[in-house]
This record gives sequence, structure tokens and C-alpha cells, in this order.
Amino acid sequence: MKLGYTIIYVPDVAAALAFFETAFGLTRRFLHESGAYGELETGATTLSFAAHELGEMNFPGGHVAAHSSPQPLGFEIALVTGDVPAACMRGPAAGAREMAPPTHKPWGQTVSWVRTPDGVLVELCTPVTG
Repeated sequence: MKLGYTIIYVPDVAAALAFFETAFGLTRRFLHESGAYGELETGATTLSFAAHELGEMNFPGGHVAAHSSPQPLGFEIALVTGDVPAACMRGPAAGAREMAPPTHKPWGQTVSWVRTPDGVLVELCTPVTG
């Protein structure tokens, strides 16, 4: 097995794609003509977004919408960059909320967290060394 893609359910797929394009410079792979599903180019693993309506169809018992949760959900996506402070500034400039400023960790990594307008927790980090 290998991780193929991550799907995040959001209120507006096109807006989520546009946020990640603007905030972090990712490239749109496609947006389905229905507007209910889209993907970004992120390397070996695809970052995908799907409309909450698809989530409701897939999970008849419901699901937690990150954008309506007062606290970040218990997961994050991590975007690796060589310049965490610059990336951390771009997120809020595009509408994200800073959750933690850039911090140097004992294992040599610099990390910061932002929460997107859709409520997704994004770790901005340097590569893990060592």
C-alpha cells in the first residue's frame, strides 16, 4: 500500500483550490465540471477537495465539517518548504489564521501552523533532518 491522495471536505471546492494556489503556490490539477471535486499538484501524493454534499452522500451518518468546528480537527496536512517564515506570512495574507508562529524544534525542523478559511490545519515546515 501507499498513500495516494488526501481528500478534504469543504463548503466550496473552487475556493479551497484558489486559497492553496494563492497562499502556497500550489498548482491546480483539475476541478470537476460539477464543482464538487478538485485536485492540486503536490508531488507524489495528491491533495484533493470534495464538497460536503459528497461527504453526506458517502457518510449517511454525517461528518464533522472543519469550517464549523471551533477547534481544529485532530489532523493536519504538512507542506514542506525551505522558508517557513515566508510561507507563514502568505497563509494569513490569503485568509488563513495563524495558529502558531515559526518555531525551531529540537530535532532541527522549523514549523508553524495556520488554519485555512475552511478550517483545515496546515503545518508549514522545513524537511525533517536527522
